[in-house]
Amino acid sequence: MWALPAQRSQAKKVSRRREEEEELSDQSGGGGGMDGQSQHRAPEREGSHNYDIESTDGSGGLWRRNGSSSGALLRYNDSGGDRSGSAGEPLLRKRTMNTTSQIAIVGANVCPIESLDYEYLTAFFAYGGCNLVLAAAAAAICAYIAPAAAGSGIPEVKAYLNGVDAYSILAPSTLFVKIFGSILGVSAGFVLGKEGPMVHTGACIANLLGQGGSRKYRLTCNWLRYFKNDRDRRDLITCGSAAGVAAAFRAPVGGVLFALEEAASWWRSALLWRAFFTTAVVAVVLRSLIEFCRSGKCGLFGQGGLIMFDLSSTVATYSTPDLIAIIILGIIGGIFGGLFNFLLDKVLRVYSIINERGAPFKILLTITISIITSMCSYGLPWLAANGTESEFHMSTLFIFFTAVYCLGILTYGVAVPSGLFIPVILAGATYGRIVGTLLGSISDLDPGLFALLGAASFLGGTMRMTVSVCVILLELTNDLAMLPLVMLVLLISKTIADNFNKGVYDQIVVMKGLPYMEAHAEPYMRHLVAGDVVSGPLITFSGVEKVGNIVHALRFTGHNGFPVVDEPPLTEAPELVGLVTRSHLLVLLNGKMFMKDQLKTSGSFVLQRFGAFDFAKPGSGKGLKIQDLDFTDEEMEMYVDLHPVTNTSPYTVVETMSLAKAAILFRALGLRHLLVVPKTPDRPPIVGILTRHDFVEEHIHGLFPNLNPHKFHSTSMGG
Repeated sequence: MWALPAQRSQAKKVSRRREEEEELSDQSGGGGGMDGQSQHRAPEREGSHNYDIESTDGSGGLWRRNGSSSGALLRYNDSGGDRSGSAGEPLLRKRTMNTTSQIAIVGANVCPIESLDYEYLTAFFAYGGCNLVLAAAAAAICAYIAPAAAGSGIPEVKAYLNGVDAYSILAPSTLFVKIFGSILGVSAGFVLGKEGPMVHTGACIANLLGQGGSRKYRLTCNWLRYFKNDRDRRDLITCGSAAGVAAAFRAPVGGVLFALEEAASWWRSALLWRAFFTTAVVAVVLRSLIEFCRSGKCGLFGQGGLIMFDLSSTVATYSTPDLIAIIILGIIGGIFGGLFNFLLDKVLRVYSIINERGAPFKILLTITISIITSMCSYGLPWLAANGTESEFHMSTLFIFFTAVYCLGILTYGVAVPSGLFIPVILAGATYGRIVGTLLGSISDLDPGLFALLGAASFLGGTMRMTVSVCVILLELTNDLAMLPLVMLVLLISKTIADNFNKGVYDQIVVMKGLPYMEAHAEPYMRHLVAGDVVSGPLITFSGVEKVGNIVHALRFTGHNGFPVVDEPPLTEAPELVGLVTRSHLLVLLNGKMFMKDQLKTSGSFVLQRFGAFDFAKPGSGKGLKIQDLDFTDEEMEMYVDLHPVTNTSPYTVVETMSLAKAAILFRALGLRHLLVVPKTPDRPPIVGILTRHDFVEEHIHGLFPNLNPHKFHSTSMGG
C-alpha cells in the first residue's frame, strides 16, 4: 500500500511509454492509400478488444470501423489548411474514450490489470479482515512466546553492545518471533519497516553462534565453543547487526558504518575488517539470490527490494538558491524529527501502561491500530484521488504525509516487530517533494532529488545518525554526486533536532530502563569521587575459603563478582589477590575438589581436573546455578583453594579518583567490575566494587538527595 513517490512515478512513466509506443505502432500501420476493395484493420492490443485507430475508404468521407461493413458516419477533420497527404488518404484520429489498460509491476514483469466489481463496504471488510487476522497472529506469537521481539530491537542490541545483558533479548525464541512476526506485521499493512527487525535478527543469529548453538533444538557445533566468552560474542553480535543493515538496504558499507556509529560502544581495527568481511559476504549472497530471482519467480525480491530511489535521469547540479532550499529542508527535517520523537515518547508511555496489563491487552491494542491503519489505507486513496491535476497533486502529498507521520507514531510500540526506517523514509520523501514543489521558483533541482533529501533530513532528525545514513542513501541511489547535498541536509537536521531531545533509539533505551552508559561522563560526576558511590555490604573471600561460606554467599546474594583477599596465616598482612566470578565459583564447587585443611596449593591439580572450556560462558539459561548443587555437612566444613580461578590482575582505581574519570574508564574498557582500593596503606586492601549500577543517575541521586544533576549540567553548559 505505502509506495514511495519515486516508485509510483516510475510506474506511471512506464505506462505512458507503453501507450506512446502502441500509438506509434498503430499510426505506422495505417499509412498509404487504399482502394474501395481493401480495408485497413488496426492492429489489436494484446489483452484488449478496443482499438484506437479508425479508418476510411479512399473515395469519400464514409468512415469504416476496423473493416466493419456497417457504415458509421463519423466526423473527421476537414478544417482549412494544408495537411500532409491528399484528401483520399485515411485520416487517423485517436479515440476519445479511454482504451488503455492500467499496468503494474507484478514480480519483475509489467502486466496489465483490470478492476473488480466489489461493493465498497464488502471490499473494505475483506481487506480489513485479512489485515486483522495477520495483525492478531503477529501480536499473539509476540505476546505469548517472546515479548522481547516487539519493536525494532535496535535499542536492545545497542544496550547489549554497551554491556547490558537483558533477559531473552537475543534468545532463540526471540529470533523465531522476530522473523515470522516481521513477515506477518508487514503483510498486515502496518506502517512499519523490516530494517530494524533485521538488525535484531542478525544479532540474534550471531548470539546463537556465540553460545555454541542450541542444545535444546540440537543445533550445536564443536568449533563454536571458541566464541564462548563475552568479548568474542560481543564482536559477533556487532557483525550480526551490520549484516542486518547490509541485507535490508543492500548497503554493505552502510552496514559497517551503522554498527560503528549507532550500535557498538567499543570499536577496534580488528572488528572493523571482520564487520566488513561479514557485510561483503551478505552482499555477494544477496546479489546471487537477486540474479536467481530476476525472472520474477521470487516476487518483488527479484527487483532488489522495496526501498529504491531512481535518480538516474536527474543531474545533480546546484547553485546558491538551491543550497538555500536545501538548508530550509534540513531545518524542517530537524523540527519534524524532534516533534516525532516527542510524540513517540508520549505514545510509548501510554502503550506501556496498556501492555503491562497482560498479553490479551497487547493483542487488543494491536488489533485497534490495525483497524485504524486499514481504514486509512483503504479510504484515503479515494480522498486523495479527487481533483488530481498532475502526477503528484499537493493535496495528495499532504494527506499521505499526515497519514504516514501519524500512523508511524501509533504503530511503533504495539506487540509486533516493527522498524522506524520505512515510516521515516516515506514521510521524509513526501514532505521533501512538497518543499521541492513549493520552492520550485527559486530552485532548479528536480523534485525527486528533494524527495531523497527529505528522507535524509527526517532520518537525521529522528535517529541522529549522519555518516551511516549518508552512505546508506548513496548506496541506494548509486549517485555519488548527491554526497555534498546529503551531508549538508543531515548535519543541519541533526543539529536542529538535538536542541529538542535525544535520538529516538536513545529515548527508547532510557524508557526501557536499560542502564546505558554514554561515552561522556555527566557533569555532576566531577563533584564526586569513586569512594562516594560504592555501596555495601562488601563480601570478600579468603584465598583458601570454607565451602560453607561460599555457598552461603552465593545463595543469599546476587553478586557476580567477589574480591579475594589473602589474610594471615597465608600472608603477613591482608593483601588483595584479585577478583573471582560467580560462574567460576560454581564450576569449582561442582568439581568438589575440597580439602580438609586451609592450605594454599599450587593449583596444578585444579588445572588438570578442569579444561578451559569448562569455564566458558554458557548459553542463555544453561549455566550452573547454586540451587542445582547439593553438599553434605562434611563438605560444607571443608576448604577450597580459589587462587587458580581468581583474576589476579583486575582493574582498580583509588578511592579518591574522580567519578567522572572512573565512569569513562569503566565504559571505555568494557568492564563489569571495577575495584576501589584505599589511598592509605593502614586500611583493609579493598574499599568496594563499582558496577554499572553505581554510575546510574537514580542510584547517585538516592545517595545524595540534595545533589541536583540538572543544576551542574546547566552550569557546565553555560561555562
